[in-house]
Formats: sequence, structure tokens, C-alpha cells
Amino acid sequence: MPPRARTHLTGIALALALAGTLTSCTDSSGASESDNDNPGAAASTQAAEPGKYRTLPEPCGAVSASILKEMLPGATGDQSDASGAAPYEGERAVTYDTDRRVGCRWKSSTTLGSHHLTIDLERVVSYDSAVSDGERAEHRFEEKRETARVPSTAPSETSDDDSGDDEPKDEKGDEGGKDGNGEKGDKGDKGGGSSPSEGGAKPSGSPSDSASASPDSPDDSPTPSGSLAPRPLDGVGDSAFLNDRLHTADSGVHRDITLVFRTANVIATVEYDRWVTDKRTIPGSEELQEKAQRLATELAKEFADD
Repeated sequence: MPPRARTHLTGIALALALAGTLTSCTDSSGASESDNDNPGAAASTQAAEPGKYRTLPEPCGAVSASILKEMLPGATGDQSDASGAAPYEGERAVTYDTDRRVGCRWKSSTTLGSHHLTIDLERVVSYDSAVSDGERAEHRFEEKRETARVPSTAPSETSDDDSGDDEPKDEKGDEGGKDGNGEKGDKGDKGGGSSPSEGGAKPSGSPSDSASASPDSPDDSPTPSGSLAPRPLDGVGDSAFLNDRLHTADSGVHRDITLVFRTANVIATVEYDRWVTDKRTIPGSEELQEKAQRLATELAKEFADD
């Protein structure tokens, strides 16, 4: 073969080899870029942290007998209602998933009035992989507070002393009922007559003299103000708020206390009310609130011990 032909073939071979090398480098670079994208995508879809609590306590057994005796005056441990249940045992709420939600309710009645107590425990689960159960519970708690129109900060206590000097009038009581939104209007059968004053209730639960229910009593103000006004609470779970509403438009006058607290991914609601039929008797706020707070504090310990 002539020298010129051999030189031409050698040039072609070198060109083909160089083209193959460039193609191999391009493929390798593309594969490397593709591989680098995968770790970032996996990190962005990592599931949020699961909730602290996976189960809920037995609701009717979560409240001590001593607390129930204080909150249900007139009831006795061996007294049974029409359903045959003793008042301190409570009636468990029917729920579809006891790992997610449980509840219990109690009731006591006397010739002077009635008290009703309900607790509801909800374990919040987030179905958004980017939102943890605890974050979802915190959001749900804030929704409840806003719906109840409870302020995010505690009100000033400057007006608390003045509120006890005003003698409540019927029209003021009606205004308090309007603010209550009629949430429990279907409980018209709860009032059994005039009720003992909450301010005079003894820890044993025995009714006090009806004379102590005088409207002149400081905590008989129809609309609580200052330190008794609807407000956020400290020292109960991770966050808590208390709502107080007086209703006068139903068949009986009743004051409803609602206390909601959150601990991690669990939201607990305590509802406690006192009913009377004599509209001249205004159920006081202070002792009802104190009892609800004692119960909530005890209930929060059920989770703190886990």
C-alpha cells in the first residue's frame, strides 16, 4: 500500500477513536447529574415526625372520685340513674375509633338544680407528610380558640374588682345569653329548680344554703370580666384556653365553662355547666372555672406520666 494511503487510513482511525471517547464522556456526565438529583428528591419527601402519643387513656377512669365529688354536688357513688349507671362511673361516649377519639360524661341532679360534665380526648393525626401530628394538633387548637372567640392574650385584671359591685339585672343576663350562641339549647331538661350557689359549694359536694345564691354575690356577674373573662391559660398542657358563657334564653338559666388544652398531638376538651330554672339566680363563674381547671390539670398529668 502506498504511504499516502496508509496515512489517510490512520487519520480516519484516529478520528473515530476520538469521537467514541467524547461520546463516552458525555454519557458519563449525564449519568452523574441524574444520580446527584436523586438524594435531594428523597430528602424533600421525607415524612414528618409522628405524634408523641399513639393511644388515649380510658376517659371515664381518667377523672378521680375526689374531683367528681366536687364537680357533681348531690350525687353519691351508689346512686344510679335511669340507665343504671352510677354517676361517678360516667357514661362513655360512642366513637368509631377509640385510638383516635374517646369521651365520657357525668350528671348530677337535685331538687335545686343540675350539673353536667363532659370530657373529650382527640388524638390528632396528620395525613400530610410535610406536617407533623404535633403541628397539625397545634393548628387545630388555634382553630378552636378562634372559633370560640377567645383572645390570644389574657385580658387586663383592672376591671375585675369593679365587676363585683354591679348588681346583675335581667336585661344583662339576657345579653349574656345572646353571647352564648345557644350552643346547648337542646338541654332544656337539665334544670330541675333553683340551684345552690357555686360560691358556697363544699368540697364534699353537698348543696349549700340557697341564700348564698343572692345576685349581690361578687362572682354572680352575668358576664365575667378581668381574671374571669374568657382567656388563655398557663400551666395546663402545652397550651390552653377557657371560655365562659351564660345562657338565659333556654328553659333554664345555665352557665357553661369550656376548657380546651393541647399536649403534643392530643387535644382535650372539658365542658362543665350548671343549670337553674329561677332566672333570679345567676350561676357564678369563679368556682365553676376553678373546678374545671383542677380537672384539666389532673387530666393533663395522664399524658405527662407517659
